[in-house]
Amino acid sequence: MKQPFFYDITLRDGNQALKKPWLIDDKKIIFEKLVELNVQGIEVGFPASSETDFNACVELSKLAPDSMVVSGLARCTKNDIVSAIDAIKYAKIPRVHTFLTLSPFHMKYVLNKDPDVARKIATESVKFAYDNLLKENPKGQVQFSVEHFGDCRENLDFVIDTLKEIVQMGATVINLPNTVERCRPKNFIQMVERVINELDKSVIVSVHNHNDLGMATATTVEAYFSGAIQLECALNGLGERAGNTNFYEVAVALHNSGIEIPINLSKIYETALTVAQMSKVPIWEKAPLIGSDALAHRSGIHQDGALKTKDMEKGAYRPIHPSLIGRGDDEKIGFTSQSGKTAIFEIINRAGYPISLQEAIRIQPVVKEAAEKIGELPTSKIIDIYFSETFNVKGDFKLENFRHINDGKFEFEFTYKNQPYKTTGVGNGPVDACLNALKTNGFDVKLTHYEQSSLDEEILGAGSTAMSVVHLEDNCGKEVIGRARHGSTAVANIKAIFNALNIIYKEKASK
Repeated sequence: MKQPFFYDITLRDGNQALKKPWLIDDKKIIFEKLVELNVQGIEVGFPASSETDFNACVELSKLAPDSMVVSGLARCTKNDIVSAIDAIKYAKIPRVHTFLTLSPFHMKYVLNKDPDVARKIATESVKFAYDNLLKENPKGQVQFSVEHFGDCRENLDFVIDTLKEIVQMGATVINLPNTVERCRPKNFIQMVERVINELDKSVIVSVHNHNDLGMATATTVEAYFSGAIQLECALNGLGERAGNTNFYEVAVALHNSGIEIPINLSKIYETALTVAQMSKVPIWEKAPLIGSDALAHRSGIHQDGALKTKDMEKGAYRPIHPSLIGRGDDEKIGFTSQSGKTAIFEIINRAGYPISLQEAIRIQPVVKEAAEKIGELPTSKIIDIYFSETFNVKGDFKLENFRHINDGKFEFEFTYKNQPYKTTGVGNGPVDACLNALKTNGFDVKLTHYEQSSLDEEILGAGSTAMSVVHLEDNCGKEVIGRARHGSTAVANIKAIFNALNIIYKEKASK
């Protein structure tokens, strides 16, 4: 069989579904992770959607390795196609990805076009994209997607005839999306097989499956074995509604099926943590492969089998050895001076405490120093360090007191490098007032995210369960996470801000 071609759609389809879409610098970080994974093709965005996305596509196309396909999405309009070409022309292998629905339902009720009109729009758009892209770069490619292909069972002959003409117009990749998953995988795959059998063998057939019924991975894997070589996936399964096909699940499923894939599997787990942190879409604890519980055992029978096979490549109760995806072995995790940030994240997270990869990186030197003195650290020692370094961050700032004066006015007393400050701030609540008061005194930071939760009373003691989390950004765009716990939510909010300030100013001083 031909090697699968992994075409990642995180930066376009995944990003458009986020509550706060990524900006250029964010996209660069995700792009670098995709390069480390050795992904063969990346859809970097929808250039015509905004100036921000256009500029991001330009920057990323310039960063792409020579062997990577860089794609920009475009509707079947000349303006969109020209915008896409202008944005991705800097890549060695640029690809314009244009799309149009050919499903009876969508053409009638959404597109409001007769089938013959839709066919003409699609073929002429592909011809326009091919002619203009290859003027810029002879290695350019055109991909066409049949939006809502999964709904095309009743007019599949029409779709296939249209695709044949689209191939004649210059498309070398035909993508068949299950835009909304409505039925079992076999029904969709039968349609894919029809297209593969009807089109010229030189055409690359692709699938793009959404996860509305939870079967996107299965459908994608089986589509590959039916002849669809390009597999469109997203990191962490990000995407509209229930998401897109999960990149990691497809890669590992093919690996376990004996298929040689080009993906650097060892980068999966760290990538997943980074994407979860940046997207602010947490990883479900039961998520396959990357969830905190995915390789954990609680049943006595399972524990017995896991212990008896813990040093074997094949485990009694796990689909892979965790090291395959760069994950510490969940069946036995310890921290020594040779361990890293992922181990810290795993141990603290498994103990039931919230932590981000950024925080694990920050406290790693302290944990490592303790391990160098003691050897392998017990979980309780790591938790003690976590509490000390996270909820009581030492630094130049020290909150002494604050009180509510009236309406939205608050008074704050704190010291910075032992210099006392007594100041007032006005805002929509204590957090807003505190940030305004800090800004008045020359400490300008921006709140980018805020949340509240609770911690286990049995561990922390009654009256100590409120936890506040703030993400603060300094004037250089550096974002840090500050946490605090207190019986009073208001106090926890302000303490979290000052913990974050100590992190920001400590990192500035170390540069």
